[in-house]
Amino acid sequence: MPRSTVATSLSAKLLLLTILFVLLAEVLIYAPSIARFRMSYLEERLAAAHIAALSVEAAPDLMVTKELQAKLLAYTGTHVIDLIQPGARVYMLSRPMPPQADAVYDLRGTGMGMQFVDAGNALWLALEGAVEGTVGPQRNRVIRVIDRSPNDPAQRVEVTMDERPLIDAMLDFSRRILAVSVAISLIAAILVYVTLHALLVRPMRRLTAEVVAFRRDPDGAPPLVPGTRADEIGVAERELAAMQGTVRAALRQRERLATLGTAVAKINHDLRGILSTASLLSERLTESADPEVRRVTPRLVASLDRAVELCSQTLSFTRDGVLPLSPAPTDLHRLVEEVGAEVLATARPDGGRVEADWVNEVPAGTLAQVDAAQLGRALVNLGRNAVQAGADRVRISIQAEPANRLTLTVADNGPGLAPRARENLFQPFAGSARAGGVGLGLAIAREVLRAHGGELRLVESDAAGTAFALDIPQCNADTGAVAVAAHKSFVSH
Repeated sequence: MPRSTVATSLSAKLLLLTILFVLLAEVLIYAPSIARFRMSYLEERLAAAHIAALSVEAAPDLMVTKELQAKLLAYTGTHVIDLIQPGARVYMLSRPMPPQADAVYDLRGTGMGMQFVDAGNALWLALEGAVEGTVGPQRNRVIRVIDRSPNDPAQRVEVTMDERPLIDAMLDFSRRILAVSVAISLIAAILVYVTLHALLVRPMRRLTAEVVAFRRDPDGAPPLVPGTRADEIGVAERELAAMQGTVRAALRQRERLATLGTAVAKINHDLRGILSTASLLSERLTESADPEVRRVTPRLVASLDRAVELCSQTLSFTRDGVLPLSPAPTDLHRLVEEVGAEVLATARPDGGRVEADWVNEVPAGTLAQVDAAQLGRALVNLGRNAVQAGADRVRISIQAEPANRLTLTVADNGPGLAPRARENLFQPFAGSARAGGVGLGLAIAREVLRAHGGELRLVESDAAGTAFALDIPQCNADTGAVAVAAHKSFVSH
């Protein structure tokens, strides 16, 4: 498993994301801050202009000297000051040749949105000047600002001023904001990094190391000792420790079962040979002169046949593993006919022949993309279960489903499944539906259907009979158009 580098580690990502998010927060704070700074700057100029204009009222004949006007205008940083009082009286201070205003800003009723726009335009002009190398008087604009006096809202103040000092003040404010933002970002990032590294990264690294070690050597890896944390990390540690214990127990159980299965397969192989020999010898008992011997011989032969069948199914189940399939276009009508012939040749538990009706309702020429041998094996198991349980009629029908699927239905009129059989229906050696059964037929049939990408399910089972549904793939249009002369015959194990 490749180890993560410093650049791709969780710690580095946390550090980077923390810095980015703090900077993003500072940007979101900066926008209203710079707009508010610009408004405060202009309000200060208007307040100073109001005070300067009041000097006109104190002067003789409402006239101030040119020297005083120049000092007042220089103090307020303006070219022209107009103070309009409620009585329509106007006090005015002006330079001898005031410049024309390039833009007019009426701050009365200006909302926050327009303040953002005006501040942004001012900074944009400064940025353009910096790019063009014309920062300075060449890029200076003269603006006219109108607003109610901050000192007396009943009076209106109008000033004409240079915009360059305002932009310089905004740039200086922006530099201070940037410096503070960077400092806050670094401090916050370091604190968050250290905290998250201690709370999350180190425990996650420990859990990751435990998982990697357990995957490499489940038995040799030391057991995880969970901590006492009550958060998600603590829950993950406890669940991982429990999972390790469960997996270790399952692996030990699998090893024991594998060893037992190998031994059973060897014993089963020898036992099947012994039973087959006994079955052949028992057939000679039918020629005995003793009527009682001839009467019980069929039951003896049937019992031996069931024992051989048990050995064969057990050996097949332990040997198969993942079923190897060879799907090909298969005529289902013909396959069901062949299955019926084999099922009806099955001996009853008392040794007699099966007498039942095998009803094939699958239309001739119905094609399916299946392994004929394996699907036939599943159908034989279902059919034998039905007739050995007492059914005298087995009906096989088919129905087309969406997405190129077919559903085969195997229905019988037997007595239905017992409650114990339903509870463990597809469990090997536990789901037998008849006395003397071993419960492998349905388990094998379901494995066959799942190997085809389908499923075997119980549709219904009551006193009127039992029905199973088999989901199988249908031939596609191109394959189905090809005539199938014959299909592979199957062998049931």
